[in-house]
Order: sequence, then structure tokens, then C-alpha cells
Amino acid sequence: MNLSNLFRIAWKALLRNKLRAFLTMLGIIIGVASVIAMTAIGEGSKKSISDQLSSMGSNMITIRPSSNVNVSGGARIGASGLQTLKPQDTEAISKGAADVSSVSPAVQTNGQSINGPNNWPTQLQGVNEEYFQIRDWNISSGNLFSRKDVTSSNKVCLLGQTVYNNLFPNGEDPVGSIIRFNKVPMKIIGILAPKGSNAFGQDQDDVIIAPFNTVQRRFLGITYVQTIYASSTNENTSQQATDQVSEILRKQHKLPLDGSNDDFSVRTQAELISTMSSTSQLLTVLLSAIAGISLIVGGIGIMNIMYVSVTERTKEIGLRMSIGARGKDILYQFLIEAVLISITGGILGVILGILTSELVTFFLSWPTFITESSIIISFIVCAVTGVFFGYYPALKASKLDPIDALRYE
Repeated sequence: MNLSNLFRIAWKALLRNKLRAFLTMLGIIIGVASVIAMTAIGEGSKKSISDQLSSMGSNMITIRPSSNVNVSGGARIGASGLQTLKPQDTEAISKGAADVSSVSPAVQTNGQSINGPNNWPTQLQGVNEEYFQIRDWNISSGNLFSRKDVTSSNKVCLLGQTVYNNLFPNGEDPVGSIIRFNKVPMKIIGILAPKGSNAFGQDQDDVIIAPFNTVQRRFLGITYVQTIYASSTNENTSQQATDQVSEILRKQHKLPLDGSNDDFSVRTQAELISTMSSTSQLLTVLLSAIAGISLIVGGIGIMNIMYVSVTERTKEIGLRMSIGARGKDILYQFLIEAVLISITGGILGVILGILTSELVTFFLSWPTFITESSIIISFIVCAVTGVFFGYYPALKASKLDPIDALRYE
């Protein structure tokens, strides 16, 4: 008996019991749909995190005081209490790091911004004019502040979109207006383009940005730098730039060049993306593994229904054998039935999984991303499930004695 005839016979056998065949497929449908939906959510989350971190500046390097610095008595203090970075470090990096294109010191403080009757609690950040290039941050109106504004400690600022929306709810042009931050008047010279939330859920637009010296001296009254932001010349030189920055800071701070006692930490966006992606990937694997349990349950359902089918069709099997069907023909027939159930369930599961992913994005606004590999793997798993769980019932059918099978009632 040729393969096409076996497929035709198997398909007709399934169509004779449509409801039973569908109920048998249900476990496979739910399993495949769950795996695809969970994978889509996980991959969408990973892609979203990567995009959001890249939006902060794909070449950005962040330098902060190290939280592992020993103080007297062997105790350790957090990074917020350290004063190891100085403005001179920024200048040294700018002059000495060949693979660093831009560098900016940064300090920040929280407070209340006020415009007439409107007020909004926000963060004031002090940076230099290169910060916007590092963060790849444009303006929607007005102008950026200049180097002269930084050196002269001019009281000018740029508003993030969230701050602008709350201080100017009527949508008027704020450029040239005076607002107060912690009772200190500041002139608005521009509005920053919207950035949205970052990978950690923080609103990047809820900020006022002013010249570094203005915030450091007029608002904080400090001489040190809280953070240094830099950018490498391109993504491929991030590691070289990081090494150069570390070497310069060790020399500036008179530290061992082997990095054994660094009082600073240097992180790149690539490292953050890698860390967050690894976490997201682990979550995706766990979710997919849990969803994959449904496939095992569906496979058991196939095995169960194939046993029932063999029992119900014992006399038919005996009749086929008596007119010349070989044991392997019977084996292939029932095996093809199991695979057809599994593959058909897989196709329906893929459709349901894609639909579920779209619904999750539409109703919950969760990012989803369906990969071709998840669909291909689902089909392969379905075929393997059909063969694995359908083989033993098919083998049992192929080994029936024709005489005993014809006598079966």
C-alpha cells in the first residue's frame, strides 16, 4: 500500500469522528498556542528593553563612584555617599581617551518646579553641552544651552515633555518664560523632544536640564561630580573606550593600574542590554517550559485516543490483514493518524498563538514579537509528539493476529 493511500485512509478515519479528533487536538492546540504566545511576550519584552536602552544612547558609557570603596574600620558606603569623581576627571577623559567622542559631568537634585499657579515635583539635572549628543536627545523647540552657559553658571534650563505638560497645561510656548525651581528663578530656553519611559519604567521626560556649574554651585553647593556620561566613537569601540576611561581615572586617582582598588565603576549600554536580555531570556525559557507541559498533556491525549481507536477498529484491522495488508501498513496507518492529529492541532495552535499575541498587545499594551523559529520549532515538536505518543498504539495494532482480530466483538 503506497503512502498516499495511507494518508487518505487516515484522513477519512479522522473525519468519521470529527468531534473526538478535535477534542484530542485541543491539548496540542492549547500547548502550541501557549508556547508561541509566551515566547512572543518574552521576545517582545527583550526587544523592547534593548530598544529603550539604545534610545538612552547606544554608545553611552556611564561612570559612577564605586560602592565598594573601603572606609575606616573596614565598612563600606553606598555610591550616593562617595565623592571620588571630580570635574577634572571629565577634562582628563575628554583629552586623553581617543575612542571617546563626548563626555559630560552630571549632578542632580529633586525639588518643586513652579510656574505661576502650576507646580510639579521633578528632578533637576546639571550637565554640559555634550550631554545631548551622548544621549542622542534633540529638542522640539527653542535652543540647547552653550559652553558659555555652563562656564558662566547661567540660570537657563530645558524642560522635559512631562514637566512642560504640567507647568504649561494650556500648551503655550514656554521659551523665554521664567520658572522657579526650589525658589530659584530659571529662564526656559527650550523644550526637549519626548523620550518616554526607560527600561526600568522611569519617565525620562520628567526632568529639567540645566548647565552643570549652575546646578553644582547654585543648587547643591558641592565640588564633586555624581556621575560622568561619555560616548564612544561607535558601538564597536565601546570596550576600547571603557578601558581608556578606566586607565585615565586610575591615574587621576593614583590607584593601582590592575583595577584591584578602583573607586569608580564603568558600565556601557551594551553591558546593560546584555544583562537585561539575559534576564528576559531566562523568563522566556521558563514561561515556554511551563506552556510546554500542555504539549505533553496533549501527547498523552493522542496516545489515549489512539488506543481507543485501535480497540474500536480491531475487526477492521483483521479484515485488512486478511486481504493482504502487512503489519507495517497497519503501523503506518495508525502512526499517520496520530501525526495528522498532532500537525493539524499544531496549525490551529499557531493561528491561536499569533491571535493571542496580537490581543495581548492590543488590550494590555505589552510588546510582543513572534519569531519564525518559535513557529518552526512548534511544528517540529508537534510532529515528534505525534510519532512518539502514537507509535506504541500503532505498534500494538500492527501486531494483532488477523484471526483473533476478526473474531473480536
